[in-house]
Amino acid sequence: MSLTDTYTLSNGSKIPVVGFGTWQTPDGDVAYHAVLDALKAGYRHIDTAAAYGNEESVGKAIHDSGVKREDLFVTTKLWNANHGYEATKQALGESLSKLGLAYVDLYLIHWPNPVNFRDNWQEANAGSWKAMEEAYEEGRAKAIGVSNFRPKHLDALLETAKITPMVNQIFLNPSDLQPAVVAYNDEHDILSEAYSPLGTGKIFEIEDLKAIAEKYGKSVPQLVLRWHLQHGFLPLPKSVHTEYIQANTDIFDFEISTEDMKKIDSYHGAAGLATDPDTTDF
Repeated sequence: MSLTDTYTLSNGSKIPVVGFGTWQTPDGDVAYHAVLDALKAGYRHIDTAAAYGNEESVGKAIHDSGVKREDLFVTTKLWNANHGYEATKQALGESLSKLGLAYVDLYLIHWPNPVNFRDNWQEANAGSWKAMEEAYEEGRAKAIGVSNFRPKHLDALLETAKITPMVNQIFLNPSDLQPAVVAYNDEHDILSEAYSPLGTGKIFEIEDLKAIAEKYGKSVPQLVLRWHLQHGFLPLPKSVHTEYIQANTDIFDFEISTEDMKKIDSYHGAAGLATDPDTTDF
């Protein structure tokens, strides 16, 4: 197994098993060099979003990397202000323009129930999804999915959807396994992608992980990223430091025992829980 190994989505698309996250990576030199470093380190899966404000820098790094477009998997996301059919079509066009790409490999609805659409979130999501299905059929998005959706949001979407989401990107790490969401995803052939796979850095507060990692001659992030893979999740580690970007790729030469997997599974709440999408203020 390696960085270029893939999961197969429900539509047959291949998605590299580890992605490089860019949440909280500022636009400009920082995002540009982080993505460039990731591509040099062997990542071929880059995850961004309109809300991150760094699509232009991510796109520039992709172009300057010299890596062939067909060898890359690029994800971006629809922000909360742009739900609904027409707004979604426009938002995808703007993201493609900023990225300098003719298509993205995956386009996601970022949140299911934004504060501005709380009274009609089902209808707004249905409109967005219709626009995304059209973009999929036109080849402007090679796969489509959602983020932060719980089973009730997915149920509502599937009432009118022609295409089932291929991915659900959620807050997923040893502190929150989100079992109900993951089970729903599995039942519907939806891949569980993990943003904040290291708990936005908070997993370092779980002291026990250090001893487990040392047993395998690995760092805590390497241990936890490996844990994600053994669960069949797709982690999206994020860093702006070259040495950590490279270190986070060194996760394919060991296997965590069943006993240690269970132990790592047991730290619920130790480093934060997923945000409730129905009570956010954005």
